[in-house]
Amino acid sequence: MKTSARSLTRSGALAAASALSLSLAACGGGGGGSSTPPPVTLGTLGVSLTDAPACGFDAVNVTVSKVRVHQSSAATDTDSGWSDITLSPARKINLLNLTNGTLDALGQTSLAAGHYTQLRLVLDPNTGNGLANSVVPSGGTAEVSLETPSAVQSGIKLTNEFDVAAGQRVDLVLDFDACKSVVTRGNGKYALKPVVKVIPTALNGISGYVATSLLGSRVMVSAQQNGAVISSTVPNATTGEFALTRLPLGNYDVVVTADSRAAAVVGAVPVTSTSAMVAVSPASAPITLPASLTGSIAGTVTLAPASATEAAYVAAKQTFAAGPAVTIKYQGADLATGAYTLANLPLAAPQYAVYSPTLPLVFTSAATVLPGVGKYQVDATATGYTRKSVPSVDITAANQSGVNFTLVP
Repeated sequence: MKTSARSLTRSGALAAASALSLSLAACGGGGGGSSTPPPVTLGTLGVSLTDAPACGFDAVNVTVSKVRVHQSSAATDTDSGWSDITLSPARKINLLNLTNGTLDALGQTSLAAGHYTQLRLVLDPNTGNGLANSVVPSGGTAEVSLETPSAVQSGIKLTNEFDVAAGQRVDLVLDFDACKSVVTRGNGKYALKPVVKVIPTALNGISGYVATSLLGSRVMVSAQQNGAVISSTVPNATTGEFALTRLPLGNYDVVVTADSRAAAVVGAVPVTSTSAMVAVSPASAPITLPASLTGSIAGTVTLAPASATEAAYVAAKQTFAAGPAVTIKYQGADLATGAYTLANLPLAAPQYAVYSPTLPLVFTSAATVLPGVGKYQVDATATGYTRKSVPSVDITAANQSGVNFTLVP
C-alpha cells in the first residue's frame, strides 16, 4: 500500500508539533503562555599584566586579587552585574619582572556577549605587618611599604571599552607604568598613584640591543612622540636586548639613556605593522653611549589648589635642530613636599641618527640642540592642571636648584 507525499508531510508536521509541545511542557512552558528564554550566548575574556620600568627601584611589588568588568560605565563597586576574574590566592607580582613585553596571565572568565565599558584592577591592601604592596629602592635589600589609596581596593578604573562576541575570545593587556605610579611621600615613604593603560595583545613594536658594557649604569630605553614617553623598558640584564612592545601605529623617537653617559636618539622609527618588530640595532653592533659628565636640576612643584589624588611630574627635555624634541629624564614630585631632583643629566651633546632599515645606524654628536648642550627645558605637569615650562636651565657650570613651579587648573 502506497502512502502519498501529502500524508507524509502532514504526519511529519504533527510529529514535530507534538515534540515541541512535550519540550515546552518539560521546561515549564505551555499552559501559562510563557516560555523559558534561550540560554545566554557566551564569549571569553582573558587578561594579562605587563610593565614599564620603575625609576630608582630594584623591585615594585603589587598584590592583584581580581579584575572586574561591567557593561555600565556608571556602575559602582557594590552594584550587581559585575563579572570577575578572581586570583585565588591573590598574587604578589614584581612589576619589574615584566619588562620587554613579558606578560603575566591573570586569568580568564566567560562573559555574556555584548559591549563592556568598565574595567577595574583590584589590589589587596597592606594589612598589619604584611607587605602586599612594596618597593625595594635601588641598591637596597629591604622591602618598604607602598601606601595604596582606598580607591585601589575597590579597583583601579581603566579607560577602555571592548566587545565580546559569542563563541569568541578577547584578550586584554594591562600596562602598569611603575615609573609614573610610584611617588615619594617624604621621610622615606612611598605611595602608589596607579598609571595603568590597556594596550593591544598582538606583539609589535621596536627592538634592538645596547652594549653590555652599559648594563650596570641603569639604562633606560623609551619610545617617544613629540617628547612624550609612550613606552619604556630596560634591556635584558645579560644580553642588552630590548623590546618596546605593543605600540600604536606611527613614528617614534627611540631614546637611550644611562648614568654618566650621553643620550642616544634614533629619530622617526616607523611602526607600520601590528604584528612585526622594527629593529634599530643588531646584536653585532649594539647601541653604545659615550661617557659624559652630569649635572642635576632640582626644585618644587606646588599644585594650586592642592590635590589629594593627583601627582605632579617633571621632565628635562632637549630638541634637535630640524629634529625631534625628546625627554632625557623625568620624575614624579614628592607628594608631601612637592620636591623633585632630576639627576644624572648629561652635559655632553646627545648622539643622533635618523632611522634607516639598513643597519647598523651611524650616530653623530648633535651639532645643534636646543636650548643648548648642557641646557634643558624643564616641564611640570599634573592631570587637571596647566603645564608650565622653564625654557632653559643651564647646568654646564653648576647644578641648578630652585627651579620651582606652581600649577593651576
